[in-house]
Amino acid sequence: MIRKTLRHLATRATAAAFLAIGLTGPGPAAADWLSGLERSLGAQQHDQLVQDFGGAYENPEIQTYVDSLGQFLARTSEQPDLDYTFTVLDSPVVNAFALPGGYVYVTRGLLALAENEAQLAGVLAHEIGHVNASHGLNRVGAGIVGELATIGLGWLLGEEAAAFGSSVTQLGMRAYSRDQEYEADVLGVKYLARAGYDPGAMADFLDVLLQHSRLEAEIAGNPGAPDAFNIMATHPRTADRIEQALREAGLADVPEPMTARDLYLGKIDGLLYGDSPEDGFVRDRRFLHPQLRFAFEVPEGFRLLNGQTRVIAVDREGARLVFDRDRPESNSLLTYLQREWAGEEVELEQLADFVVDGLPAATGLAKIETRQGPRHLRLAAIRMPDGTAYRFLFATTPQQSRAYADAFVDTLYSFRRLSRTEAETLKPLRLAVRQVRPGETVASLARDLPFANHREARFRALNGLEAESELKAGQKIKIVVQ
Repeated sequence: MIRKTLRHLATRATAAAFLAIGLTGPGPAAADWLSGLERSLGAQQHDQLVQDFGGAYENPEIQTYVDSLGQFLARTSEQPDLDYTFTVLDSPVVNAFALPGGYVYVTRGLLALAENEAQLAGVLAHEIGHVNASHGLNRVGAGIVGELATIGLGWLLGEEAAAFGSSVTQLGMRAYSRDQEYEADVLGVKYLARAGYDPGAMADFLDVLLQHSRLEAEIAGNPGAPDAFNIMATHPRTADRIEQALREAGLADVPEPMTARDLYLGKIDGLLYGDSPEDGFVRDRRFLHPQLRFAFEVPEGFRLLNGQTRVIAVDREGARLVFDRDRPESNSLLTYLQREWAGEEVELEQLADFVVDGLPAATGLAKIETRQGPRHLRLAAIRMPDGTAYRFLFATTPQQSRAYADAFVDTLYSFRRLSRTEAETLKPLRLAVRQVRPGETVASLARDLPFANHREARFRALNGLEAESELKAGQKIKIVVQ
């Protein structure tokens, strides 16, 4: 949280060029020009996109491993001489995507979820398929990443997915069409088979993704929308379609395919899991930032979602909390609330000064109309000694406003500075790979996971275990340790 701000990655000129290509189609004489254009566009957007996703994961061994695997698969594609670039992004969100010209990205969140090298290879092969089919032309022309407006009174409440860092990008990325996904699957399974991998790993990983997606939706309190916050939002696929792709590619049976599970698990042992220290940590209902040295706690029933520019919290009744920071120009926090944050078009009510953890603070109430109806927005800012203002925006319907008032006040007064000693005790979570010992069960292993809830479901999703699956002594499994 509080590291980067997303920007538009495509210019109108680029969009116009893509639109012209899409309408006319590239002829033989334009093929080389088109390839050069795609590479140029990808190169222009690469650095900014990596920054927007939290940067590249700073683990040379992991980066080298994924790049070597991707380059190996790319050599089996229709453009073996294309200069591919494979990057592991420092994001816990499970996602993968590609830019035109051979720029392919996977997140460390996806690496943590994959069960073997063949499954990761399937993801990379699928993205290489998008590159070779020039599917990125359509998406870049429309804008790859949706611009995030600064959180303020113009924010369209109810679109919480567009309010937090890394997860917004997967939703801002425009989804491929069903036909494009199918074409990428057909190409991808061909690349897998040519490289000697089990092409069925692509379907296997889809099952893992669906299990993870359902769990995330359940944790979020929204089991009816399992694809809201994950890779499935931008890669709409079904097991039937992947099986159809296997048949079309003529790969229903590949002799002695490899999965390389032990090799893969050895590579990801020790992988950073969940939030990065630069973004702060979510621990149940608490948010703690060891580097900026502050913490706060949200009301019971709220789920915290950590991003790179802001943190949001949502509950099942639709109430929302947004936390971010700013640097006010005004000396008075009340003036800052009205003139700089709310703007002159919105008149704040109930303006008041107060003190939190010995720090000056101010609050005000705005009543606005949104596409979802009227909303009450409680604005609060706390000024740090260096001039930074940490901001809370609480959003409810008018009917909810009174019921949530005390809970929001408690959240404000929970804000506190961390001592250096306390901050130094906060450590990130990491994956650990080990063998199951005699007598250990799913329940006993899940009990020690550093999560407040859904421990057994998390363990099963992390290890691709179905509801009735049991463990065997000696079996390798992934756990999360602090």
